[in-house]
Amino acid sequence: MAASRARRLWLDVHLYVGLVLGGLFALLGLTGSVLVFYLGVDEALNPALQVSRPVIEAPSPDAVLSRVQAVYPEHDGPWRIEMPLDANDALRVRYYNPPETAGRGFAPLMLSLDPDSLQVTSGRLWGDYAVTWLYDLHYTLLLGSAGKTAVGIAGLVLLVSLFSGLYLWWPSRARLGAALKPVLRRGVVRKTYDLHVLSGVYGFVVLAVLALTGSVLALPDEARSVVDRFSPLRPSFRAPAGLLEEGATPIPLAEAVRIAQARFPGAELRWIETPGRAGKPISVRFHQAAEPGRRFPRSQVWVHPASGDILAVRDPLENSGGDTFMDWMHPLHNGEVFGLAGRLLACLGGLLPTLAFATGWLRWRHKVRARKASTRSLARAPSIT
Repeated sequence: MAASRARRLWLDVHLYVGLVLGGLFALLGLTGSVLVFYLGVDEALNPALQVSRPVIEAPSPDAVLSRVQAVYPEHDGPWRIEMPLDANDALRVRYYNPPETAGRGFAPLMLSLDPDSLQVTSGRLWGDYAVTWLYDLHYTLLLGSAGKTAVGIAGLVLLVSLFSGLYLWWPSRARLGAALKPVLRRGVVRKTYDLHVLSGVYGFVVLAVLALTGSVLALPDEARSVVDRFSPLRPSFRAPAGLLEEGATPIPLAEAVRIAQARFPGAELRWIETPGRAGKPISVRFHQAAEPGRRFPRSQVWVHPASGDILAVRDPLENSGGDTFMDWMHPLHNGEVFGLAGRLLACLGGLLPTLAFATGWLRWRHKVRARKASTRSLARAPSIT
């Protein structure tokens, strides 16, 4: 009796979560599938972003800074330079908090430069072009911090739906092998059920990882608070301002990179952030081979913009378990940690909520119609007196 009540409870949970939030899960999954390859999608939509010819040697960061400052002289804050990922990749530069988007939250100025000529091929504001609008839809539902919170909660609810579905499906040990066979039975009703079940069972691990990592990324403060209880997290370095006297010239970026590189010899240079008018440290970020994410690695050195002294270092290879867990969230979410195969898996995983929602809704409609037909049949049956 207790088992029957528990099954009824989880059946209701699975049904109503799917009916109420299934469309949202599908939206998040579809947008996520596109965003797995969003740099390539952006280049396909905007051919001007493609480089003129492969570049073997990355350009000097000082030359890059001089070029963007010449094009945008009124932007005297910090610039963040992202080095190309390969010889055919564009050079990307960001300017956070531009005056054009004041009050819009996260909406930096995004530049693309040809790494050979250093010509600015694109200057766009975050959220004003397709892939960044799609990113905001996926991450915040275009509702700012409230939407971001909703997305994080939705990921946790999706986990509940996944586990409830697995519980409802789980067969006896004798039937497990047969239940796992990827066979679609004949008939619309049975085929719909099989598609719903098999997509959930075979995609369970991928969907659970996407849901968990998505929730952590959408609710970072809450996640850090929970993780810190089990494995203390390293405090973030708070970069001081005012390190440059007014009118003073900071050390060249190339010199800052050389100083920082000595801390991570052999690591790949990925990002450089300039001091700006506030006189903050020069931040240099590298990718070490053991790190899960190459585009947004966590190996970081903060260099004094005047003296060249190292102010702080973050080495993810010396992380606590909690820090390592947090560092893996983004590269797991987009599949980057497993290379192209991982990205393809994440992309396909993003399609599964739509399939599950569609087949689950059809399955529910089949049951409703069958119930109504049964009621009408009983109503027409002659009474026995």
